[in-house]
Amino acid sequence: MVTFQVSRVETAPFDGQKPGTSGLRKKVKVFVQPHYLQNFVQSTFYALSAEKVQGATLVVSGDGRYFSKDAIQIIIKMSAANGVRRVWVGQNGLLSTPAVSAVIRERVGHDGSKATGAFILTASHNPGGPHEDFGIKYNMENGGPAPEAITDKMYENTKTIKEYLIAENLPDVDIAAIGVTSFTGPEGQFDVEVLDSASDYVKLMKSIFDFQAIRKLLSSPNFTFCYDALHGVAGAYANRIFVEELGAQESSLLNCTPKEDFGGGHPDPNLTYAKELVARMGLGKSSPQHEPPEFGAAADGDADRNMVLGKRFFVTPSDSVAIIAANAVEAIPYFSGGLKGVARSMPTSAALDVVAKHLNLKFFEVPTGWKFFGNLMDAGLCSVCGEESFGTGSDHIREKDGIWAVLAWLSILAYKNKENINGGKLVSVEDIVHQHWATYGRHYYTRYDYENVDAGAAKELMAYLVRLQSSLGEVNEIVKGVCSDVSNVVHADEFEYKDPVDGSISKHQGIRYLFEDGSRLIFRLSGTGSEGATIRLYIEQYEKDPSKTGRDSQEALAPLVDVALKLSKMEEFTGRSAPTVIT
Repeated sequence: MVTFQVSRVETAPFDGQKPGTSGLRKKVKVFVQPHYLQNFVQSTFYALSAEKVQGATLVVSGDGRYFSKDAIQIIIKMSAANGVRRVWVGQNGLLSTPAVSAVIRERVGHDGSKATGAFILTASHNPGGPHEDFGIKYNMENGGPAPEAITDKMYENTKTIKEYLIAENLPDVDIAAIGVTSFTGPEGQFDVEVLDSASDYVKLMKSIFDFQAIRKLLSSPNFTFCYDALHGVAGAYANRIFVEELGAQESSLLNCTPKEDFGGGHPDPNLTYAKELVARMGLGKSSPQHEPPEFGAAADGDADRNMVLGKRFFVTPSDSVAIIAANAVEAIPYFSGGLKGVARSMPTSAALDVVAKHLNLKFFEVPTGWKFFGNLMDAGLCSVCGEESFGTGSDHIREKDGIWAVLAWLSILAYKNKENINGGKLVSVEDIVHQHWATYGRHYYTRYDYENVDAGAAKELMAYLVRLQSSLGEVNEIVKGVCSDVSNVVHADEFEYKDPVDGSISKHQGIRYLFEDGSRLIFRLSGTGSEGATIRLYIEQYEKDPSKTGRDSQEALAPLVDVALKLSKMEEFTGRSAPTVIT
């Protein structure tokens, strides 16, 4: 057994190591600077209580993006030096973000050990490669992201750090081979166990869903299926779940080999970046060569986001979570006892609110950031939740879960088609959505993303919108000047949230303009990019009249879009005449 020594390495603080709700994200060139990653990791260890480090079990893995393998070896060596007892690593360094949460919550080691936290190496849906993005975040023993009290401590530590601990003479661990490698150091034995990336997660999914019912659906001659991992970590799960467990054809999997640079693509599952899937589903600019599949789905880099498509039909994420909630009790065994409550992020459309009211469920509107859902779930207040940015999940873990959402949709399709799987016309994805609109009304919804905007200009735009809120008379003059048919703004504010569980208050969570007819305009600065600022504009209009729920979304929203762009002086502030992405 190799013996290691602990080295204390002198260092100095770096500027800007403040983790956001999604951890610390920067370009790879920033992370590869000497001491940069080490400073952040040591600052995290210092922010945790002693029992979460000394003698503890940690998970270290991620989405496999460029620099992950080097980062894993560094974190293993630092864990050993800081007195951690064992580290669990997914084979080849791969564990999806939802799978990390599942491993923390569900896995019990051979010696009865349980993980108390995890370093997750991902920049989520952002591109990977030597010139692209890298990220790191810490998750706690509940499987969810570190709360603000911890991330604030981490940040304060990065500003004063003078040294870090590392076992420099610890040899690199072969993370391609499943098994345990043991070392000995000043605190005693230190183990690194390389795990099968999929087994704990697959076991959890099989305890939630009726795999036999989904398998019947996928074996039906009428049903065709397509899943695109966009060369992200979801590829490590797709074959195991969809092919081996559920009997799908291997040819139904697209881009399911995880790659460090995501195949040169942008691993963001939306209509802009999931080009191959969008074309195959009949939603591209040209007609597909073959008849599109009945169901299609895509994942992002770390597999916590999802996009759901029917044949020539896009399901908005806001509709998706509402439809899952409306059908969960009947279609998904895990929820057969009923839902505890539902929640959505503030910018997500109010489709879920209508379902909650109809089913008499507890409902919560929270700021953007999965940790807010986690608090509600830990308190037993929420079963299903979602956000408009293609994140959907439930209380089975404390992260959003892309493959879970796909299995939820397949479960609903299996339930709706249980009488006609072997013959007759299938109830399609589009049918399910139209049935939902007929029952609950439709929330026309779109999101405009202006990416890599000058940060100063973005802040000026947001400050202007806050100032404008003090005079609704002036706001409505602008609105009527653009389109007299748009209803009046009756309320405008900056969203503020008081957590019903811990009483904490989150301010400045997005600028809202609320209209008399239930329409909404929302403006937010997003922290998910690694350079510049991203302005997100959300536009929503509610329609109860069943004769008016079948319109093209962009056409229905066109007057509100014009109002939003004029009201915000978007082009004047940003110099942009069009958004980077429309969802």
